[in-house]
Amino acid sequence: MRAFSKNIALMAVLGAIVPGFSASPSFAQAAAQTAPRATPPRGTPQAAPQAAPRTGSQTTPQAAPKYRAPRTQDGRPNLSGIWQAFNDADYDIQAHDAKPGPLVVLGAWGGIPPSLGVVEGGPLPYRPDALAKKKENEANALALDPVVKCFLPGVPRATYMGFPFQITQSAQYIGLTYGYDFASRAVKMGMKSQAPVDSWMGWSSGSWDGDTLVVDVTGQVEDTWFDRAGDFHSDALHVTERYTATSPNSLLYEVTIDDPKVYTRPWKMSMPLYRRLEKNIQLLDYNCVPFVEELMYGHLRKVQTPEEKAKEDSALPTVPSNGPTRNLDEEP
Repeated sequence: MRAFSKNIALMAVLGAIVPGFSASPSFAQAAAQTAPRATPPRGTPQAAPQAAPRTGSQTTPQAAPKYRAPRTQDGRPNLSGIWQAFNDADYDIQAHDAKPGPLVVLGAWGGIPPSLGVVEGGPLPYRPDALAKKKENEANALALDPVVKCFLPGVPRATYMGFPFQITQSAQYIGLTYGYDFASRAVKMGMKSQAPVDSWMGWSSGSWDGDTLVVDVTGQVEDTWFDRAGDFHSDALHVTERYTATSPNSLLYEVTIDDPKVYTRPWKMSMPLYRRLEKNIQLLDYNCVPFVEELMYGHLRKVQTPEEKAKEDSALPTVPSNGPTRNLDEEP
């Protein structure tokens, strides 16, 4: 009995000190839980039940925190690594159906896979005369696409050709080295000078917009294309690239194209880039020059008849069959 009295006294003290503490429901609470509810007469309006108050986490879901990339010594996002685009933009940057390739003998090997495209905002805003040239390019892509002849692809096509590329970063320069045909460019951070001469990969100057690397590319020759479908530009092309880290192994790549000679307005494309994670991953040589020598210069080869070839061979010096011989390992 004394122990029970002490417990009652202890609970009374805790109830006075800790607001809301109750070891067991009071008699009034127990009565409210067990007593039957009164039913109002029919026709009596009933008040709507009040919902329990919700906390802020229930009514306002919090957005996922923005990814913060590792930093370089100067405090900028570290974008260094080997990256690659995994899409079909090199076939056609716009949405397209599956279709056969330009060489019938390749069958399904040469087929073009379907794609939703990477261009934002619908079809490219070609000027009427430029659209006619794009269609002509597409119809004759095997003969006109500069990449077929191993010329450099230009920017932005070098990014999504299906080859990996490497970003090497310092405070003053950012180097981009591509797996295709030794293509490369140096991005000078904060550079204001203009290109001294147009080139295949252009003139790149960089800046930072928060955690996004922004690269302005000018001074590209007008010969490069955006894809195998004949989408092209003029010598007035201005490309603005944006590289933003979205996770430890992915970048968001955004490109704005401004070319008033070919398009009625600037337009944009975007795609994710993924870090290559294979063990000991590195860029390997893809020297395509030997692959196109026959295509480009085979017609210059001197064609000989069998008689001419036999006559030329007969003029070569030969060793008589009964001439002196010696062991090649012996001293002369």
